[in-house]
Amino acid sequence: MFRVTRFVIAAMAVIMLSGPGSGAPAQAQAPAATEAPAAPPGVPVPAAPAPAAIAALPHDLSPWGMFMAADIVVKAVMVGLAFASVVTWTIWLAKALELAAAKARAGRAARQLGEAASLDHAADAIAGRRGKARGPVADLVRAALSERERSHDLGEEGVKERVAIALSRIEARAGRSMARGTGLLATIGSTAPFVGLFGTVWGIMNSFIGISQAKTTNLAVVAPGIAEALLATAIGLVAAIPAVIIYNVFARSIAGYRAVLSDASGEVLRHLSRDLERARRVPPPRHLQPVPQASQAQPSQATVVLPRVPAE
Repeated sequence: MFRVTRFVIAAMAVIMLSGPGSGAPAQAQAPAATEAPAAPPGVPVPAAPAPAAIAALPHDLSPWGMFMAADIVVKAVMVGLAFASVVTWTIWLAKALELAAAKARAGRAARQLGEAASLDHAADAIAGRRGKARGPVADLVRAALSERERSHDLGEEGVKERVAIALSRIEARAGRSMARGTGLLATIGSTAPFVGLFGTVWGIMNSFIGISQAKTTNLAVVAPGIAEALLATAIGLVAAIPAVIIYNVFARSIAGYRAVLSDASGEVLRHLSRDLERARRVPPPRHLQPVPQASQAQPSQATVVLPRVPAE
């Protein structure tokens, strides 16, 4: 019994000495988990990126930061697209004001032309108090009056034909004048996406070149170049989409303006036809009165009777 007791006491003492309170260093017993396995001889160990290289990577991914960090070609593409966007909005402002004023003036003149009794009255109504008419509708009326005065001794059908030709030329000239500048909108809308795509391709190409030089596929190296490239495409879309929309709006507005001028041209021809028929129905004035002829049966009171002289 005494031997058993001594064995139990000895076992307890051994357990207490081997426990956590024994003061033995635990770190020495645990294997080093953070140590990298030794590389076999002859194989190069990849070097860790230097802290200076990591600090030099661009971290400003704002639009301005990406623009400043972009390549010179990508910068030129972005500047060109931004200038195209400014041109688009400038044309929109100037052409919208011009088109609104022209449509209002043409509509008012067309109403006055329809309410007039003749072509001369229409010219006076369009001229107004200032006495000088402006606009394509006034040009239509002046062309008809000028041709009527120059062809007063010619046939009616020829006058109408010549007036119709002159009116068609005035309408075409007014339409071309109003459509001036919209072709640039169509050019910007069709080419801006491709210009932005060119900047994107160039930026991505530079990104792959940087990957090959850095010999790493770290996202911190790849992401800035790709973001700069995509920014060029975004600016191209920002320049192209408003240009296409504004061009379509102006195309419909100019078509409506030409329709107003066509209606005014029809009214001018109607007035001209009525005026020519009125001039044909009115008899010409008589400036000379017919003089009655003297009858040959009545002797003239101015006859002088001479006396007879005897012959020698």
